[in-house]
Amino acid sequence: MDPKTRWEQERLEGKKARESSIIEAAERVFIRKGIDKATMRDIAAEDNVGIATVFRYFPKKDKLIVAVATHLISLEEEAFRAIAATPVTGIEKLEALLDHFLNLQLPELSSRSRYLEAFESYAAQQAEPLEDIQQYNDVHRKVSDAFAEIIDSCTRDGSVRSDLPIEETLSTVVNAFGIFSKKLSLQRSIVMFESIVSADVQLDLLKRMFLDYLRNPESAASDL
Repeated sequence: MDPKTRWEQERLEGKKARESSIIEAAERVFIRKGIDKATMRDIAAEDNVGIATVFRYFPKKDKLIVAVATHLISLEEEAFRAIAATPVTGIEKLEALLDHFLNLQLPELSSRSRYLEAFESYAAQQAEPLEDIQQYNDVHRKVSDAFAEIIDSCTRDGSVRSDLPIEETLSTVVNAFGIFSKKLSLQRSIVMFESIVSADVQLDLLKRMFLDYLRNPESAASDL
């Protein structure tokens, strides 16, 4: 590699690293202070850079808000892709997907759900679509594509009951479980929220109910 090409590559890598650092700092600030109350100055201080540097990469706060959401949803895509590529049966991939939602209950991961919930509410309240929202939507579609691969696995290997409309049923199950999991995760931060049954127990029971309903008994018997 000639010196000019190497210099250009290092410059681009440095720019990408700085952009990622700003996004990560913004994520922490948005989660800590809220999207509306957080300022670009707060984010600059969090990343230990001048505010001019933040504006150089993200001229508007809304662009940074979308960038954080896009980053978080890209982590979901990675998780879905990894599950889809695992060499196990379709029903086992589905179980791994439900376990992924369970893991989002962990304190170190629950902030993702809180931010994405706040982002969706913020975006819905805007008179015009947020700038760069297409980037978020594009990654969201990739998550859907990865889920379609998991559905296809369930169809091909017969590990899910064949008397069910598989695509519609699995989409309903995963959406219902994901929404319920997110709601319980958000309620953990509400001091007054009390339940006889803990969130973890509720989710585990719901997971088992869904899997028992979906599993093809003939396929399960053949594995014994």
